[in-house]
Amino acid sequence: MNCMKLRAFAALLAAITLVSAQTIEPGRLATMIEALTRLGPEKVNANPKLQEALGKVLAATRGTPQFVKLVEEFQMKGQNAGLLEVALKLPADEAGVAAMRLVLAANEPKLIAAALAGTNAPALAQVLGNTADKRVVPLLLPILADAKGEAALRKAVVRALAQTQEGATELLRLAREEKLGSDVKFVAGAELNAVRWLAIKAEAAKLLPPPAGQNDKPLPPVAELLKMKSDAKNGETVYFRESVGCGKCHQVNGKGTDFGPALSEIGSKLGKDALLESILDPSAGVSFGYEAWSVELKNGDELFGLVVSDAADELALKAVGGVVTRVKKSDIAKRAQSKLSVMPAGLAQTMTVQELVDLLEFLSTLKKK
Repeated sequence: MNCMKLRAFAALLAAITLVSAQTIEPGRLATMIEALTRLGPEKVNANPKLQEALGKVLAATRGTPQFVKLVEEFQMKGQNAGLLEVALKLPADEAGVAAMRLVLAANEPKLIAAALAGTNAPALAQVLGNTADKRVVPLLLPILADAKGEAALRKAVVRALAQTQEGATELLRLAREEKLGSDVKFVAGAELNAVRWLAIKAEAAKLLPPPAGQNDKPLPPVAELLKMKSDAKNGETVYFRESVGCGKCHQVNGKGTDFGPALSEIGSKLGKDALLESILDPSAGVSFGYEAWSVELKNGDELFGLVVSDAADELALKAVGGVVTRVKKSDIAKRAQSKLSVMPAGLAQTMTVQELVDLLEFLSTLKKK
């Protein structure tokens, strides 16, 4: 571009300082961005009017990939809050990851820590992992120390840590010291058994072996299972098959036993990866209101199931299959909430790998109408 056009662009940018960022029309905004880019950081940063124009362009593009490019190109300071917005909005996108890398480079751990305590923390953990930056490890590890933390966040943290060698090493240490919570063991095993660092992968296979399928043969990695071709119709057959028994506890569109949560809309609530985890590790995430209880009676009998009624003098438990048993509280020796789900572990051993994949496909089609 010749000098005359550059001066024209500079004049346009200077004129824009007279209007607010909210009133910049899309066409003119695009022209301003092009002008600023062609002028370059040196010319823009040396001219107060152009700096002001750049500030308005940043305000107008906040929350977009263009904002990230401008901040990076012009080496703008004090834009971390805006960068964090993009990172949270686009955690799996190139722009979101680039934004997060800029925030990490600014070395503001308190800003990130505050965001990790917010409602969008799982998305933040995801984008932190996607940076593959070892600086995220000390930011994320404390979350795993809180066993009562939000399950979705803790799982996102495990996935994020597994993307760096340092983080994967820390996950192995926690597993070795038996400090990995039961809610994240499956995710940790799935991630660590698929890493590229051979020594870590070998130790993970011993500490956190992959779940077994039919004939006790280890299942393929989660990522591989999710890529396999599937048949939803066959998956429905598998679901209601006696040996698998999903229909003994869960109803689908009124069919099956009313015991555990209805699954008629489960495909709208969980992705295939989460559905797979629920099948392979049912105790990792028990739905609220479906916690199992173990009750020992004074005569030595034991009951196990869901509490459906807890009156002053009577307790009612629903067992797998839907049968309700009522006992007088005076006959109870002790009762305790179980850490295990009423859904049995080892469900994958009742079907072939292909049947498991087909079952996943069927469940994913069950969506809100």
